[in-house]
Amino acid sequence: MKTIWVKVDPWNKDLVTTALEGGADALMVPEGYAEKVKELGRITTIAPDGDMIPGKDLSTITITSMDDEDQIIQAQAMGPVIVDTPDWSIIPLENLIAKGARVVHPAKSLDEAKTAAGILEHGVWGVLIDTPDTAELKRTLAFLKGEGTTAPVVPVEITEVKAVGMGDRVCVDTCTDMKPGEGMLVGNSSAAMFLIHSESIENPYVAARPFRVNAGAVHAYTKVPGNKTRYLSELSAGDEVLITDYKGKCSIGVVGRLKIEKRPLLLITAKAGDKKITTICQNAETIRLVATDGKPLSVVALKPGDKVLASLEEGGRHFGHKIKETITEK
Repeated sequence: MKTIWVKVDPWNKDLVTTALEGGADALMVPEGYAEKVKELGRITTIAPDGDMIPGKDLSTITITSMDDEDQIIQAQAMGPVIVDTPDWSIIPLENLIAKGARVVHPAKSLDEAKTAAGILEHGVWGVLIDTPDTAELKRTLAFLKGEGTTAPVVPVEITEVKAVGMGDRVCVDTCTDMKPGEGMLVGNSSAAMFLIHSESIENPYVAARPFRVNAGAVHAYTKVPGNKTRYLSELSAGDEVLITDYKGKCSIGVVGRLKIEKRPLLLITAKAGDKKITTICQNAETIRLVATDGKPLSVVALKPGDKVLASLEEGGRHFGHKIKETITEK
């Protein structure tokens, strides 16, 4: 997830409100307006009288030659560096990203933000949105916050479902009411995660809880924003998770609560081509995987030959980050 700053200079209350509602991380405003921002919402301010002070906590450098790259590397010891490239040259930014610099690049439009966020498949550390258009600001924030992100899902074939005894399972209660066909990607391996359906389905015995995903055992991986993974047991209130639907479209959800309880568990095994993949879920009828048409399938009714959706990837993970390394997880 990119750091997202929004520049509001001159002051514009509508832009500030849009930035707050869109989930911006900080607002850059003229001197004397930091307190006005605080009256509208809790957010970091960048201003001479703000939480972050230009020239002290961050700097701004315009690239005009390769020599400026060394200056930026040295300046980041103080804090993030807003790097302006007047001719929108990508090469200097690539060099700085490759060196691990905390670069914040101005973007006056959604297209510029997309370019900055995708350089070297990693993108700049942060984006400073600078537009007087509230609609453009809203679209750009939505893109940078992960709306429109995808996690391709493919059919896999169930080969075995068996009880494996008791264990600690995790319910993830989010601050989002999910729709049918939506849930979270969870699996025993970071390279293969099943789409676990939310509890948005009515049941004669249990009320629907569309904000919840009864996700799996404490050791399991789940996908989070920024193309990263977390262990289910690591999540806590305020963390962000990736909500995915049966078409692979993703949005960001915020964890409101985690419930870890001892429950009977099922080991679910499937095949994707010649690859064996697994996950462990609670043994209960309200836990569901997702069929290829988006309909939920209860884990207690699964049988060999059933097709469900999963997300697959090559390579491995190191502390949640995708890496090009051969890793075997069984």
